[in-house]
Amino acid sequence: MSHRDPPGIIAPHVPADDWRRAEATGHAVVIVVQAADSNGIPWRPVVIAIGVAGATAVGTWGLVVALCTLLDATAHALTAIATAAGPIGVGGLTFRLSRTKNT
Repeated sequence: MSHRDPPGIIAPHVPADDWRRAEATGHAVVIVVQAADSNGIPWRPVVIAIGVAGATAVGTWGLVVALCTLLDATAHALTAIATAAGPIGVGGLTFRLSRTKNT
């Protein structure tokens, strides 16, 4: 009896003992090949891209809200300082930083 190798590119996936036993006894070798190519949409890259875009958008909005909050706090602080300081005079010119409620 001559030795034959398994056919085609499937050879590395069939154990040699099983192939030889099937060849010696005349039994059929059933080889199951899982199809790797699908016609559908590859969802994993799509979901990852949407997740990254969503995280970027939420992060950007978070930065905008933080900046607006800081600017609002700064405006309130400057208003409070200007109200407490009263008029400022430099070289004979007097500036009022804020209006008083009585005037």
